[in-house]
Amino acid sequence: MLKKIGLTLAALLAVLLVALAANTLRHGSRQIDVPPSPPPAIDANAAAQRLSAAVRLRTISLDDKPGAGAEEFRKLHALLQKYYPRAHAVLKRERVNEFSLLFTWPGSDAAAKPIMLMAHQDVVPIAAGTEKDWQADPFGGEIRDGFVWGRGAWDDKGNLFAIMEAVEMLAASGFKPRQTVYLAFGHDEEIGGERGAKAIAALLQSRGVKLDFVTDEGLLITEGVLKGLERPVALIGTAEKGYLTLALGASAVPGHSSMPPPQTAIGMLSAALVQLEVRQMPAAFRGVAAEMFDTIAPEMNGLNRVLLSNLWLFGPVVKSQLEKGAATNAMLRTTTALTVMHAGNKENVLPGRADALVNFRILPGDDSESVTTHVKSVVANDRITVAKSGFSYEPTPISPSTAPSYQLIARTVRELFPGTVVAPGLMIGATDSRHMAPIAEHIYRFSPVRAKSEDLPRFHGTNERISTANYAELIGFYHRLLRNAAAEK
Repeated sequence: MLKKIGLTLAALLAVLLVALAANTLRHGSRQIDVPPSPPPAIDANAAAQRLSAAVRLRTISLDDKPGAGAEEFRKLHALLQKYYPRAHAVLKRERVNEFSLLFTWPGSDAAAKPIMLMAHQDVVPIAAGTEKDWQADPFGGEIRDGFVWGRGAWDDKGNLFAIMEAVEMLAASGFKPRQTVYLAFGHDEEIGGERGAKAIAALLQSRGVKLDFVTDEGLLITEGVLKGLERPVALIGTAEKGYLTLALGASAVPGHSSMPPPQTAIGMLSAALVQLEVRQMPAAFRGVAAEMFDTIAPEMNGLNRVLLSNLWLFGPVVKSQLEKGAATNAMLRTTTALTVMHAGNKENVLPGRADALVNFRILPGDDSESVTTHVKSVVANDRITVAKSGFSYEPTPISPSTAPSYQLIARTVRELFPGTVVAPGLMIGATDSRHMAPIAEHIYRFSPVRAKSEDLPRFHGTNERISTANYAELIGFYHRLLRNAAAEK
């Protein structure tokens, strides 16, 4: 009897192993097979000097002072005119709300849908007290050790000036685009883009413009970030998470701390917040995350390939590991972040009110209504109010990776960065590109900035920088992308 059970179990195990192997092998590579393309000849040092000059301008966005950097933005516009005369000769320039820029490069084929390349001029401020932690003056634009250092070198003047460098080169060579090309450079992306990109989108919509696709800042070329994949990975953002902040408030009778009631405002609110953090919205392999792992799985090594190719069996194990990392967890669920709390003003007085703000980044497939319903269900306390706070927006539509525009970007990456794995990804932050949704068929969030794990904290953080070699690659990418776009019919 035991022998028969053992044989049965062995047979079942053998069948399972065969199924796992077959399923793993069935997931073949989805990478576009293209020959490498030599990059254009670029004077990387001269280009870096021009970017350095832009970094020295303090085009800082401040929530409470939208016009604070007016003179710095004017200086930036003057730099663009000075450094890129050929580009300005072929482009029509419009200023939107004074400081945002819209350039139009007319195409030769009136029937072809136009495209748009985006970047933003503004930068975030330096966190107070961290100036001493920088290895270089954050607004010095220093070029040292093969890097351009300073706020905006990466986010996002690097992309803006790389686009203009590429257009300058193309214009000098006599190139003319087949489809009209728009360049949209907002001035307030870091505070929501309401006066910049949103106004540009409204202007174009009033003219009846419908874009084939848009590219904007977003995901990167990561190196060594994904375990089990030694090659660089270029993630192209095909969707962007939504944004919602909910205000929670608890009221109680104020009084002396020597006679506390069974429930206090702080206690009730704290208990609710703990539950929200513990009982978050569910994580799952769906939408963009599912497609990303399906695309990456065949490129993985050994056991990781088996695990990702067989999520029907190993999904819970893989998911539990991904939930441990902040970035990977954010790809799988609508995240819950406790960000602000106010209560009390004296140590021996029970406050009559406690308030908190909870920020949610909404996964495509969820929405503000479902998040609010989740919060009320988890809190389950009629004495705690739940209300929307500030601005919000829903997740963007998912742009398909099967679209010719995605394939165009993927092919360009594969040509210029041979061996790089290209996959769709989810943009967990916000970009100006979401404002173009009403007028764009597809939107992709990607720039070929190379980043290792240790580089990621530099984004909006201390010691922001970009290597001069990588900056030349950005220029080459936009140069090749525009050429490839013009060649497609």
